[in-house]
Amino acid sequence: MGESLKTFVGGTEVEVPNSIPDIRATLPEERREEFDLAINEAGVHEIHAVMRHWMLEAVPDPEAEKILDRLARDEAERRSVA
Repeated sequence: MGESLKTFVGGTEVEVPNSIPDIRATLPEERREEFDLAINEAGVHEIHAVMRHWMLEAVPDPEAEKILDRLARDEAERRSVA
């Protein structure tokens, strides 16, 4: 295992999982199969990017989720108008 990684979420320092088993354990159960597929399909040149993506997904950021929810609502509204 590598050294502990940390980031700030909403002004609070939180640990970020930094191994495949830790990332998988942190994800909601319904996301684990997709994680497994992504990790297993990643080649040597992609594995770091794939792990970074899932590391950040494993540490929810309420502010980022609010932005994504707003963008999804805006997109749904644009589609219903068109």
